[in-house]
Amino acid sequence: MRTYLRAVGLLGPGLPGWAASAAILSGKTPYTPSAVVVPPPEALPPAERRRTGPPIKLALAIGLEALAQAGHSAADVATVFTSSGGDGQIIHDICQSLAGAERDISPTRFHNSVHNAAAGYWGIALPSHAASTSLCGHDWSFIAGLLEACAQSVTAQGQALMISYDLPYPEPLNRVRPIVGTMGVALLVQPDPVAAFAQLELRIEAAPQPATTMTVSELEALRGGNPTARALPLLSALAEGSDKRIFLEYFAGQTVSVRVSPRA
Repeated sequence: MRTYLRAVGLLGPGLPGWAASAAILSGKTPYTPSAVVVPPPEALPPAERRRTGPPIKLALAIGLEALAQAGHSAADVATVFTSSGGDGQIIHDICQSLAGAERDISPTRFHNSVHNAAAGYWGIALPSHAASTSLCGHDWSFIAGLLEACAQSVTAQGQALMISYDLPYPEPLNRVRPIVGTMGVALLVQPDPVAAFAQLELRIEAAPQPATTMTVSELEALRGGNPTARALPLLSALAEGSDKRIFLEYFAGQTVSVRVSPRA
């Protein structure tokens, strides 16, 4: 499957946006881990802004970065939101409520606990009436979302914005499902090369291949510990601007290969 990449949104430890992070991911600038600062969702009305938690703020921030980079509004751009677990803090709060004597659940917390909450706030913020899909694929959520966005772009002959995000769970959930760091990646793909900066060719390999890893140990730890950070080898190849094939782990021992070819 062939598609074209128009723009990237990125937030992660020591990775404050695509423009600031490309030199790091290409190896030209040393990587220095630092806390992730997620900007407030100014596009939302004040009432909705107060109700949003970190995952929704992260999803909106990276999606808006990609759209701004491409110079597009969201009105006619299909979206694919993907996350391995959504809002872990909300799930923790609901579990605490259910374990208590009162067992009362806040309507706002329940509203934000559903997996397509980020997609709903996206539609409110922009506003957008384009089609939206919300996915969850455990450790393979990023690549599942990328495949879905590329397939939608090719079949519908339009742009699709994939927004992948994962944040750590609070304790005690973190003990059984540890996630390293806060990571968000948005990729705007399209079926034609107009104004694109890279061509992507995706293929599910007939035989499993070793996953492409990161040479910087801290980035490799992030890649292995955060499902969205599985995007790092792809982002690194894009930042390098060279013709390169990378391999990403997928369900049931499968491998998805992505051939990255830069465009002038």
